[in-house]
Formats: sequence, C-alpha cells, structure tokens
Amino acid sequence: MWLPLVSIILPAYNCERYIAESVSSILRQVYDNFELLVVEDGSTDNTLQVLSSITDQRMRIIKNEGNKGLVYSLNRAIEESKGEYIARMDADDIAVNDRIEKQVHWLLHHPDTAAVGCFIKVINSTGNELPPWELDRKSHTHKAIRDVMPKENCLAHPTVMVRSGLFKHYRYAAYQKHIEDYDLWLRMLADGLVIEKVPQPLLLYRQHDASVTSNFLRNKNPFMKNYHCKRRFLANRIKSGKWGLFESKVSMMMIRDRLMAIAKTAKQQIQ
Repeated sequence: MWLPLVSIILPAYNCERYIAESVSSILRQVYDNFELLVVEDGSTDNTLQVLSSITDQRMRIIKNEGNKGLVYSLNRAIEESKGEYIARMDADDIAVNDRIEKQVHWLLHHPDTAAVGCFIKVINSTGNELPPWELDRKSHTHKAIRDVMPKENCLAHPTVMVRSGLFKHYRYAAYQKHIEDYDLWLRMLADGLVIEKVPQPLLLYRQHDASVTSNFLRNKNPFMKNYHCKRRFLANRIKSGKWGLFESKVSMMMIRDRLMAIAKTAKQQIQ
C-alpha cells in the first residue's frame, strides 16, 4: 500500500475562479510523494464541477454534507491524512513549484522543528504583486516568531507544513472561528514547540474582495478579534493548569489589544 510522505490539505468553498490554478500549482510540484486532500465544503457555485474535471491519482475530493465551515473541513482533512507531514494550502493561493520540496527538506534536516512556514508574496485578484508583508520577512527564526506571536500573528496560515502527529494532537479549535490559526500557533509555542520559516517566498498569497482576510480587515476590528482570541487561549491555559512566561506575555498584549480596540471603535464613531 502506497503511503505518501506529505498530505496537503486544501479546503474549498465557492472558489470556482481560483481553485483550478491553486490545485495545479500543487500537482506540478517538483516533489511528488504527496496526497492532495481537497475538502469541498458544500459550495453553491461551480467549485465541485471544476474539481471533478481534474484527474490526478494523487488528489482526493472529500465532500462535506453541506457547508460545515473552515475549522470542520481542516480537522476532517487532518483526520483522513496519511502522510508523515501535513501541509496547508488555500483555494485561492499559488504554491511555487519547489515549495513542498524545500519544506520537506527543512523538516528532515531540522528534527526539532514542529512546523515550518515560508515567506509569501502578496498578489491581488488578477495575480499582480502587492506590497510585501513586512512582518512576515522580519520574523522567520523560531526566536523571532516566539517573540512576535504574543503581540500578533506573523505566520501566513496556508504556508505551513507540520509533523502529522502534532497536527492530529492539536487540531483546530472550533471556538476560535476566523482566527483558528493564530490560536493554534499560540498553543504550540506555549507548549515549547519550535515553529520556523523557510526564508524564501514559496507561496503567492492572494488578497481579494471575497477572501476571509479582506473581509476580516474591512468589517471587523482586528484588535478586538485578537483580544478575544488571546482571552480564550489564556482561559484554556488556566483551565489546564499551564502558565508560564509566554502566557504572561500574551496576557499583557491582550490588555493592549483591548485598549487599542476601544480606541479604534471610538475613532470610527467620531468619523
């Protein structure tokens, strides 16, 4: 029985415009010992039809019964994955053709690393490059990532590759909707796990009007969202009897987020 070294998990919902390009960027990777698990989350457009037209034995379509949401889809894909490593991918992003190869090489040669991301290039709906995410480039070592994370998320979610056993242990928390990745990194770092990045841009990260990131930035107060994420994270650490310097730093930044959220709300009301 063939067992892939890498399982690539890709949730797909109403992404007919970009899904073929995203999937193709995975299927043409120079490293090919992988399975691609696409979780079709009850799309109401032609996403499923586009996926069904792609024939590659490495790709498997998992259909949810209706729209279950991102966290459910990710955890289902993690459960069904067979690889030693699990890599994330989003339905509107494009992987550079040696992304998987370089991340596999990193994990093979850095046995203490739990998860490895990479730099991103930000693109718009038509594929044109946007200004770089400066925080991404400034924080690629474990120390830098651990120092920044109590304040804000510096790791692009669809860039990560994680050792399978750890991903299956931690999973995504349903109560951290739309910020589930930040919560996951906080939990892993708080437990002393090493997160790093390959310091090269291996993913084209698309921002467009329909993306979760764009909607979040446009419609929500990001400071308030971070505040609630950290509050729930810390509540669970207290419940499990775990508290250390990292949690204390997160706690201080949570207070900062609350104050910044109040100030932003007040400014919006004045305007």
